[in-house]
Amino acid sequence: MRILIVGATGTIGRAVTAALAGRHEVLRAGRRSGELTVDATDPASVQAMFEKAGPLDAVIMTAGGAHVGPLGEMTAEQFRVGLNDKLMGQVNMVLAGQRYLRDGGSFTLTSGVISEHPIKHGVSLMATNRAIEGFAQAAACELPRGLRINVVSPGVLTESMEVYGPYFPGTEPVPAARVALRYELSVEGVETGKIYKIW
Repeated sequence: MRILIVGATGTIGRAVTAALAGRHEVLRAGRRSGELTVDATDPASVQAMFEKAGPLDAVIMTAGGAHVGPLGEMTAEQFRVGLNDKLMGQVNMVLAGQRYLRDGGSFTLTSGVISEHPIKHGVSLMATNRAIEGFAQAAACELPRGLRINVVSPGVLTESMEVYGPYFPGTEPVPAARVALRYELSVEGVETGKIYKIW
């Protein structure tokens, strides 16, 4: 398979690349690094990336951020960070990418444990993650040519506990290599419209 991983230099992206590169041709993309560069929030940039990439069998999206902060101080602009970046970045990949995936190809998006378990100061992130999951489940009903779409919902990573651990009290962290297994399942499996929880 030819697999495009957007966000390949992040903690999850590196683990997914390591898991898939031995069996597949992997193309890496990011804002500033990789074989391809892309601003996922810009539909024109996404379109240009797909044109350069050529035919693909799978697209994995592990990039995207959202604002974390107290609701009482949050502005509409801060709330829109997650909508514009993490949500629309992934939506843009699917809207443009469906024309470049080969028949039977797949998209794998990324949400997170916060979609079901809120954390302090995580209002924007929870809303964003839920929207990603809803989009994928609905898109699975309409994608043409046997195309599939799933979402991986990872918990807090072992590798990220030093930074994010205080937001997840009483939570057992998950190694990135274990999270990568769910991306393998999405790409190499047969299911669609699934939310693969790993927490």
